[in-house]
Amino acid sequence: MRTVFFDVDTQIDFMLPAGALYVPGAEKLVPTIARLNARALSSGMPLISTMDAHRENDVEFLSWPPHCVTSCLGQRKATPIAAGAVTVSLDAPCPDVRQAGHIIVEKVTVDCFTNPHLAEVLAQLAADRYVVYGVVTEICVQNALFGLLKTGKPVTMLSNAVKELNSAAAEAMLAKFTAQGGEVASA
Repeated sequence: MRTVFFDVDTQIDFMLPAGALYVPGAEKLVPTIARLNARALSSGMPLISTMDAHRENDVEFLSWPPHCVTSCLGQRKATPIAAGAVTVSLDAPCPDVRQAGHIIVEKVTVDCFTNPHLAEVLAQLAADRYVVYGVVTEICVQNALFGLLKTGKPVTMLSNAVKELNSAAAEAMLAKFTAQGGEVASA
């Protein structure tokens, strides 16, 4: 069974108190996420990490304060990126990721599936199931979860490796997710 780990937006601007869009308490997840990422890579399981990759004056900054501007400190992951990671950029053809361990998928909206290459990346990896974690539960994680459910493969969200901004919205999203066949477990 081929499992793909899916690390959503665990970037400094979201995960650490000095970040531009800090999610309160997210820094407590960093050791768990680092352990999950390391486990995936050491076991030969592909790791997809989504990353906001905004340009200065990005249109998203009309809705959210500036954050994760490309090449700035806040855009970096809060956990290590594996040597030889392959980046799936918005502005370049989709690379061959079949042999990649760590795959960085750039995005400029709250939905990772707006990267036009993500569907091809998933097809290349031919996963049997997905394990999802990161931030923000009811925003970017939600979009990843429901997008992955559309693949028809089992999707598990790790409840002790996600963090929400609005607990009521997160609970409502989780109820919908499990009603559609998603699983919730802990790492």
